[in-house]
Amino acid sequence: MEWTELTVETTLEASDAVINLLMENGAGGVQIDDKAGDDDVKIITYFPAKVALAELAQDLQQKVQLLRQFNLNPGKAKVYLTKEDDQSWVDVWKKYYHPVRVTRYLTIVPSWEDYEPKQAGELIMRLDPGKAFGTGTHPTTRLALAALETSIRGGETLIDVGTGSGVLSIAACLLGAKKASAYDVDDEAIKACKVNLDLNPAVKKQIDVGVNDLLKGIDTKVDLICANILAEIIVPLIPQAYACLNEGGIFITSGIIRDKVEVIKEQLQAQGFAIDQILQMKDWFSIIAHKAKAGE
Repeated sequence: MEWTELTVETTLEASDAVINLLMENGAGGVQIDDKAGDDDVKIITYFPAKVALAELAQDLQQKVQLLRQFNLNPGKAKVYLTKEDDQSWVDVWKKYYHPVRVTRYLTIVPSWEDYEPKQAGELIMRLDPGKAFGTGTHPTTRLALAALETSIRGGETLIDVGTGSGVLSIAACLLGAKKASAYDVDDEAIKACKVNLDLNPAVKKQIDVGVNDLLKGIDTKVDLICANILAEIIVPLIPQAYACLNEGGIFITSGIIRDKVEVIKEQLQAQGFAIDQILQMKDWFSIIAHKAKAGE
């Protein structure tokens, strides 16, 4: 399969803002190439070759240049596209993707790396980044993983909405969840998720994977729902999640940029959720809420 590599030449100062722009436009995992050794960096992501990116690249370049209005130096602010085959993609990721301890207990290890736990209780997730579906190390995913680590007590049933690489389902079951259903609207994401389940045989049988648009048509009741997706997609998910949760069930959302936090909070509370905790990493937020019990 062919992929299109999208590269943004910018600065370390503007890198978080550029990553935000990429994520808002459907990018999954990103690489930061800072080997120049100064403030200049390249931010790299991948899209399937079938996705038309010419207009997106032009729009991104304009938006990166406009970061000057926010007192950020975007540097060269250059965006360009390169066609890559699967082997080229693998060679690039092997250079940049290494084991990362993402929470107190969870460590993400790429499929090609040898790694042994460094501490008692350390949980290992082995992942193939899955091209456009991420490495599990972006702040939005780290926040969702931290929220799962905070929320899971053991024996829960859960739904992972917009599963992508499957990292949240795998992590949840490693942390003690009993059963997970992982859904994504993208067939390629489901393929990537199944590859990662094969890499984690200890929990593979606990996770069912399927194509679905958010929670449409799902009437199963579960203890926990997690979703690391864009804020605009979280909004229509909120009533669906409420309907699929047991009383007191936990709803974890991530992928929320700073200016969308209040909107998501208001929508959650209007639906009948109680806000338990808000986690932040850089300009990204995750909200842990629960389905309020009668009289709460």
